[in-house]
Order: sequence, then structure tokens, then C-alpha cells
Amino acid sequence: MEYTIQVPVSGEFDEVIETTIGALKDEGFGVLSDIDVQATFEEKLGEEFRQYRILGACNPPLALEGLTEDIELGALLPCNVIVYETDDGDIMVSAVDPQQLVGIADNEALDSIATEVNERFERVLASIAEDFESPTEA
Repeated sequence: MEYTIQVPVSGEFDEVIETTIGALKDEGFGVLSDIDVQATFEEKLGEEFRQYRILGACNPPLALEGLTEDIELGALLPCNVIVYETDDGDIMVSAVDPQQLVGIADNEALDSIATEVNERFERVLASIAEDFESPTEA
């Protein structure tokens, strides 16, 4: 079962991060958390790891609507968007598929919210793809 939607790009990692944050903002999402997995593994474990960031994205009006329908939905929030370096040295931007995520709750009242978030994430990824060259085009 696939649980993410994604787009591969070629570019500088930090530029892809900034573009991703900007594209999320354009779709009404704020980044509530930004976890640098590479730095965390180095600091806590002394282990090297590829560049990997987890952005916890939240659209407050949609989050309010979802939590109003199902108070336990907070256990699935915020929606994560990950940006990481692939084995080929390219960058992958990947967002959780909210329709798969909300399917866990088994609450039909959340379906329209998940569809809305999914459509917004698709536009975020399309925007990122427009700003960077696809690895297959390089």
C-alpha cells in the first residue's frame, strides 16, 4: 500500500527545502516542526545519514474542521512532508497521502477534508516540480 505522494527533483537540498516550505505556505500550510534527521542521528547516535528533513505541515482551518469531526484525529497530525537525498544524489519530496492516513480513522466525515488536503499537497508537489529540473531531464 502506498501512503505517500512524491516528486523527485534535481537541485540543492536547502533550496528544495525553502521552495517546499514556500509552496506549503501558498496552499495555506504552516510548518509547525522541522526535524533534521541527519543532524539528530549525528548528535544523538554519532551516526552519519543522508540529508533528510521532516516538515510537520498544518493548515489550521482544515485541522480545526477535522478535529471538530473526530477529536482523536490529532494523533495523526500534523501531516508530514519529507525531503531527502536519494541514493542517486537527487532529492525526493514526499508528502503523506492524507486519504490513506485518514482511512485509519474510519470516519466518513473526514473524507472530504482528506480529499482537500490531498489536492493541496498535489499542487504543492507540482509547484516544486515546476521550480526544479526532474532527475530524468538532467
